[in-house]
Amino acid sequence: MDTPESRRSIFRRAFGGAIEQVARATEDRIVRQRYVRPPGALTEVGFLAACTRCGDCNTACPVGAILTVPPSAGLAAGTPMLEPARIPCIACPDMPCAAACPTDALTVPTDGWATEKLGWIEFHPERCITFEGQECGVCALVCPVGEAALTLDDGGRPVLRAEGCVACGRCVRECITAPSSLTFHQLER
Repeated sequence: MDTPESRRSIFRRAFGGAIEQVARATEDRIVRQRYVRPPGALTEVGFLAACTRCGDCNTACPVGAILTVPPSAGLAAGTPMLEPARIPCIACPDMPCAAACPTDALTVPTDGWATEKLGWIEFHPERCITFEGQECGVCALVCPVGEAALTLDDGGRPVLRAEGCVACGRCVRECITAPSSLTFHQLER
């Protein structure tokens, strides 16, 4: 039997990839610069449309990690952004920034931080003093996610677990080497 639901699923399978490509191309034309958004953000075009630029998420952040995109940024002006390597997020379990949003621009994901990523962290062992026999472990000590993201091996050297890392930036900011042994990278959206 040909039901509306089966027709809908056939349409999605047939045209879903093309629609996604058009949406991505449209977003690339609208968005001049990518910003790291607070946790629970919609895709960029949806976020720009839904965000009222009220600043409630900025106010709700307990460490002041949420900044405001400058007025020169076109459509993105006044929206919230993060710079994790400069002012790290602390990965609050309850995501007060997202909870404070009066629209759906930011929403607390039902699974919390389990699938939420602000970016990704790259580890540079050649910069890390523990690979030269010195003790440290600051990165693992400050990680708000804990062993799911960053631990130390038996030799006291960092072991980054990408699947558990939310890329909050704490390890990057607190690393004692210069330049940092860890680098924050923005996600490709």
